[in-house]
Amino acid sequence: MTNQKDFIPQPTADGSFTFFSEEFSELFHSYYGARQESFYKFAVPTQLEFQAQKPVIRILDICYGLGYNTATAIQTIWSKNPNCYIEIIALELNQAVPKAAITHQLFNDWNCEYHKILNILIQIAETGYIETKNIKANLLLGDARITIQQVISSGFKADAIFLDPFSPPQCPQLWTIEFIQLISKCLSSTGRLATYSCAASVRTALITSGLEIGSIPPVDGKKHQPRSQHIHKLLVLLFPHYQYPNKSIYKLVQPSPIAIANYPILPK
Repeated sequence: MTNQKDFIPQPTADGSFTFFSEEFSELFHSYYGARQESFYKFAVPTQLEFQAQKPVIRILDICYGLGYNTATAIQTIWSKNPNCYIEIIALELNQAVPKAAITHQLFNDWNCEYHKILNILIQIAETGYIETKNIKANLLLGDARITIQQVISSGFKADAIFLDPFSPPQCPQLWTIEFIQLISKCLSSTGRLATYSCAASVRTALITSGLEIGSIPPVDGKKHQPRSQHIHKLLVLLFPHYQYPNKSIYKLVQPSPIAIANYPILPK
């Protein structure tokens, strides 16, 4: 397993930085923009701005990595409702990754209550836990196939799940039917799961786990993106069958007009 010194910041197009994983032979984020990837691929599809009106939001961040998805989620929620209580459980294999992000000061150019969020991220990276009057976060270290069992046992039900492992070819163990079935047990009845791979095997695993599939456009606006180069039609029957490449969103099956109406309207 790699150490902090092995992670060297790699610039991306939106001015933010990412790392390259020697262990998985992939970047942690797209070169098109690490920060915007966290917002448009996870915060937006899980409708965190809308959900921020609730008094409490629970998030399961699978493959915490540098901490970008969690940081963006906190920013998004508190920009709409600074009084919203956030509860986060994050799964991560290697604590050296979030520690390296802090060491290299990769959040220096982030705005929106930067210092407050930075202190939270530092605490998560260093100790794996933080609890204040408006946030509680717990970083579970180790193989996600094992630590997800702790989440299930705790009865945690997420309003938003971020599924962000390395790609299926590089990290197949976190894209199996068995693992995704475990994840689905942690999703609330009105929750949403966001991920980036729409490979056929992944879609099959999600559907088999009782999840309903939709999709959103790619962040970079191009036909192909790193880590996922598949094009598919929407699989939700009440959606028009527009074609979109790449990034997908999922939620528990609730075949009613009210549940479907919660999805964003997809442009032609």
